[in-house]
Amino acid sequence: MASHRRPKQPSRTRVTVLTTAAAAAVALSANAANAAPSEKPSKDEVKAKVDALYEQAEQASEKLNGAQEKQDRLEKEISTLQDNVARGQEELNELRDGLGLAAAAQYRTGGIDPSVQLFLSANPDDYLDKASTMDQLSAQQVESLKKVQEKQRALAQQRSEASEKLADLADTRAELAGKKKEVQGRLAEARKLLNSMTAAEKAAIAAADARASRASARSALSSSPSDAGGSGAAVTGRAGSAYAAAQSVIGSPYVYGAAGPSSFDCSGLTSWAFAQAGIQIPRTSQEQANAGTRIYSQSDLQVGDLVIFYGDHHHVGFYAGNGQVLHAPRTGTVVRYESIDNMPFQFGVRI
Repeated sequence: MASHRRPKQPSRTRVTVLTTAAAAAVALSANAANAAPSEKPSKDEVKAKVDALYEQAEQASEKLNGAQEKQDRLEKEISTLQDNVARGQEELNELRDGLGLAAAAQYRTGGIDPSVQLFLSANPDDYLDKASTMDQLSAQQVESLKKVQEKQRALAQQRSEASEKLADLADTRAELAGKKKEVQGRLAEARKLLNSMTAAEKAAIAAADARASRASARSALSSSPSDAGGSGAAVTGRAGSAYAAAQSVIGSPYVYGAAGPSSFDCSGLTSWAFAQAGIQIPRTSQEQANAGTRIYSQSDLQVGDLVIFYGDHHHVGFYAGNGQVLHAPRTGTVVRYESIDNMPFQFGVRI
């Protein structure tokens, strides 16, 4: 007779493992079923991100320009101080040589003034504070010692000032390196996004950009010198000459940190153009915002006025009439006309 055995029950551990695996499989299946396929950003979304990165790069670029300008100024100031110290040291040496000759003459005639002997062997800074020493000096020697003392103090002050400026220069150079890295990082991000687009998408964006630029140029060039106020009243004199200089470089590429004559960033264009008219204005857009009389109403703008954009004043261009600006917009573009409404207008500046 055949024996009937009860089947062996699975262990509790094995049941737990199987149950867990089944649950995981069900969960994965459900997630896979419900998950939406990954979608590539649209052309407009990519362009918006690229534009935002370019704006951030321009913000950093204007700070970079400010740091560069400060570095140049400090280097000139330090050079001047060092020249002054060198000349002062020569004058001090001549004064000391004069006292030495006087001491030698005294020695040949029978002795050396004790105070002069003391001077020649140590620092004279505290000699003249001692009345007993004064009594032993001739009027000429007193005057010579005073000159030496004053020269030493002046040299000490100039050396201290130069040392402080050198420390400031080191900090400025470190800031400059950081800003360069920030600009380059933003531009690299933008290039990466642009490279993710198809050739057709890039071409469509470029075509739309070109159409907008041509429309702005037609609008700006149609303004008449007889028009009033914001519709395009022409300015004469040096501001008009600066605007004409900017017009002469339309089509030049935007390059961050560039100030002409073949490439420009926004404030590089405006500072270069005014320089052609014989006017020196500050290098950065933030400083240019304070370089003249502010015009808060667009209807009061005249052709050739500077126009400042964004709350932190990181972009500047020329007012071109009929609601247009002439400026160096951003990386990947050229000096061109554009609608003033494309950016948040803050105010104009009349130089």
